[in-house]
Parts: sequence; structure tokens; C-alpha cells
Amino acid sequence: QVQLVESGGGLVQPGGSLRLSCATSGSIFSIFAMGWYRQALGKQRELVGAITSGGRTNYADSVKGRFTISRDRAKNTAYLQMNSLKPEDTAVYYCDARTIGMDYWGKGTLVTVSS
Repeated sequence: QVQLVESGGGLVQPGGSLRLSCATSGSIFSIFAMGWYRQALGKQRELVGAITSGGRTNYADSVKGRFTISRDRAKNTAYLQMNSLKPEDTAVYYCDARTIGMDYWGKGTLVTVSS
């Protein structure tokens, strides 16, 4: 079992920045990748990006060059640094931990980009 808790969401103006955190606990040795997803009101959940245990990252085209995913192994925490935020980035952001045979999800944190 893996437990995940997201934090760092809030209200930010267009052009601003936020850093989301995803703290993991439990059987973290079994995690081979972590992903960040988001779900806007009335829309399907979409992948924002992911990071492998080796540190390789990939991003959705809509966030490339603005968002950065990283991990701090010592803190068992993954991060999503979001810069140059746009109103269309408004969503609930979720992290997931991928293990063989199971994905684990956090409960999400709301990001609102508005003036």
C-alpha cells in the first residue's frame, strides 16, 4: 500500500507560480514512477506529466516549458513546479504512484488561476 497526500494548491493570479507537493508513505520502494494529473470542472482527468524512478520526465504539450516535475527521495516527496500559470490551468491536481499491478492516488489539491 502507498499513501499520497497533495498540498500547495490555492488561488494565484495569471502569470504567477505555485509549487505542489506530493508526500508519499507506505511501500514506497515499490514505486517505479509518479505522475501528476489534473481535472478541470466538467472535463476528464488528464495527464500533466510524470517522472520515473530514474528521474526521466515527460509533460503534456499544454504545460511544456512552464511546469517541472521533480522528486526528493530523502523526503519521499514529488513536486510540481508551475510557472506562468494561465486560467486554463485551473483544476484539481492529483498525484499518482505507479507500482506493478496498482496505481495509488491522492485526494487532490485545488489550483485556481484567476485575477
